[in-house]
Amino acid sequence: MPSLPELLPTQASDETFGGVTYHIAGELVPVLSVDVSRMSVYFEHHILLWKNSTITIGLKSLKGALKRMMAGMQIFVTEASGQGIIAFSRDGPGHIVPIHLKRGEEIQVREHQFLAATGNVEYTFERVRGMATMLFGQSGFFIDRFRGDAGDGVVWLHGYGNVFEKTLAAGETIDIEPGGWLFKDASVRMETKIDRLSSGFFGANMNFIVNRFTGPGRVGIQSMYLHMPTEE
Repeated sequence: MPSLPELLPTQASDETFGGVTYHIAGELVPVLSVDVSRMSVYFEHHILLWKNSTITIGLKSLKGALKRMMAGMQIFVTEASGQGIIAFSRDGPGHIVPIHLKRGEEIQVREHQFLAATGNVEYTFERVRGMATMLFGQSGFFIDRFRGDAGDGVVWLHGYGNVFEKTLAAGETIDIEPGGWLFKDASVRMETKIDRLSSGFFGANMNFIVNRFTGPGRVGIQSMYLHMPTEE
């Protein structure tokens, strides 16, 4: 029997990597707490829960901001630095997943699921068009790309429901419902597969659509999918 995707840990205590120490706690709506005394952290501005008053907040601009603005996506992220701890949570039930990036590694993330990252992680994005976007309107959707070019770093993601991980061998495939994938290694190829279903009743036809991922590398799967406003 092929191996099943594995449930990722839902808690973390005193985890240190990429210049920060962080904690993840909570069941339904988890909270991420990060000590930014040695390394800044950037994040989506609306997810701040609390912070020590010694921490300062500023804006961090993104590359390709004009293209992103024209597509209705955020242009800036917010950056925290200083002595102390800052905590984040998203207004929805789910699972916070830390991705440890070693120097030169890249992770690709579904749009709207990024939570925070250490300041040394490069953040870019690409628009996905063609058949893979047929569920997301004519404008397609974005994949966020995070690279550890400046050294080891951490990216934290928020998945809805629980998050499972499947590690694919070279050439191994898995089919995932289009709203179910959360992240993938850059080495994993994604394509859309469409099966046309015919009931024979008044000639009715339907499409059965999945995203097929081909290894080698990791794929993250979220057990709950929230429809996003740009995916119409």
